[in-house]
Amino acid sequence: MNAIPAQEIKRRGITAVDALLENGDVHVIRNNRAQYVVVSEERYQELLLAEEHAALERVRASLEEVKRGKGRRFKNAAEVLRAIDELPAE
Repeated sequence: MNAIPAQEIKRRGITAVDALLENGDVHVIRNNRAQYVVVSEERYQELLLAEEHAALERVRASLEEVKRGKGRRFKNAAEVLRAIDELPAE
């Protein structure tokens, strides 16, 4: 894990993170636990794009299920909420 103590950032400033970012995401350790993650702007944009693609894939999969007749119709929002409450816990 690419990590740096928060105290080191406080002492040296953000330049303490710059060199570490060349090796990937940087976990900031505070109170002996990874508390934050610093990523480059490029990596951040990649994560946003991946999240958007994953959301689109979920929508596509849902639409395919509806096409195959696996979808359910509800009369109102209360029915939807009830159905969600009845889903098995993960």
